[in-house]
Amino acid sequence: MPVRRRWRPGGGFRPETPRWGDPGLPGRDGAGYDRSPRSRAQPCRGSPLSIQTLFEPLSFAYGPAMKNRFMLAPLTNLQSHPDGRLSDDEFRWLTFRAKGGFGLTMTCAAHVQRQGQGFPGQLGIFSDIHSEGLQRLAAAIRAENSLAVVQLHHAGMRSPADLIGGQPVCPSDNAEFKARGLDSAEVEQVVEDFIAAAQRAERAGFDGVELHGAHGYLLCQFLSPTINRRTDRYGGSLENRARVIFDIIAGVRARCRPDFNLGLRLSPERFDLRLAEIRELAQRLMSEGQIDYLDMSLWDVRKEPEEEAFKGRSLMSWFTDLDKGGVRLGVAGKVMAPEVAVECLDAGCDFVLLGRAAILHHDYPRRLAADPGFRPVGLPVTREYLRAEGLGPTFVDYMSGWKGFVAQAEPV
Repeated sequence: MPVRRRWRPGGGFRPETPRWGDPGLPGRDGAGYDRSPRSRAQPCRGSPLSIQTLFEPLSFAYGPAMKNRFMLAPLTNLQSHPDGRLSDDEFRWLTFRAKGGFGLTMTCAAHVQRQGQGFPGQLGIFSDIHSEGLQRLAAAIRAENSLAVVQLHHAGMRSPADLIGGQPVCPSDNAEFKARGLDSAEVEQVVEDFIAAAQRAERAGFDGVELHGAHGYLLCQFLSPTINRRTDRYGGSLENRARVIFDIIAGVRARCRPDFNLGLRLSPERFDLRLAEIRELAQRLMSEGQIDYLDMSLWDVRKEPEEEAFKGRSLMSWFTDLDKGGVRLGVAGKVMAPEVAVECLDAGCDFVLLGRAAILHHDYPRRLAADPGFRPVGLPVTREYLRAEGLGPTFVDYMSGWKGFVAQAEPV
């Protein structure tokens, strides 16, 4: 059984956990791969699950339980004010989903440093000027019996220079993005600002936060062995490259209340990542048990890995066969039809994150609960349809850039 590390008021974390690369971690050989017969097939827990399984409550190791297995994915929507304060359009977009029955309603990526902004109209959580809007949002989401969570983010080298008014930063100098490498003190400040943002979310009334370690943003850049070329304690080995993430997790656990929900989003491939390393990282996170859940952003939950050595089974299965302990596992990626969500749970996931499906139906969970035969609307949809689903004009404009999503108006 994995060793759990629980926060003890006044006592810190304990006890020891398996070290990096330990071949004794569950289900792995000395090279870090699962060679058991079960690993060569799609994982399954027995007879197929039913739609009703999606509406069973889900408990977490630390934070409060989720009333069902539907989590709103953190979605870029460009609707915040230029200084990062919450707008009425973004408030409406998110609270519509809470009213629609999502067990957990998560914000878009909220930047923890001014220089970490990744896109215009991004929600901010780096200053107390954001607190009023965050308080209003948390209260409204929780009033609908949905967990309120902020995703914490730093874009790193992907911060546009003209947006942040300066040179973007990265674990190491990066010529392609014209980014400069952070010095050690600046890395420590990044860690501190993620922790401070979690505390700001807690004070605002949120149930928890998710750390954005995916999609090639700063935490993900640290995990990459090619982007991160540092030679100090934050570079080199996987343990060192992941140190920033573990330092943030430890800080949030130490400085937020014991029942504060803490999740982490990871990408398993692309973005100069190695699947074997992300799998090893996921197992360590599960073994240490300091997070409530791991959110794997797969792009398509039915796809196979891109790396040739891992083909022959689904990308999702490389994580569902890990020993999760008390850490919950969720997946995102083209979960549109209800049967796909059921497939994910049947494969060993604990919950699903809906993105496009939640854009199309603010009340997806409520519709499915009322009608097991519910099917999402087909694409494309009209701009008017999206406005009725709680998207503001800026968000609708953004979605019109997604090929085939928004119907183009016919010329008069």
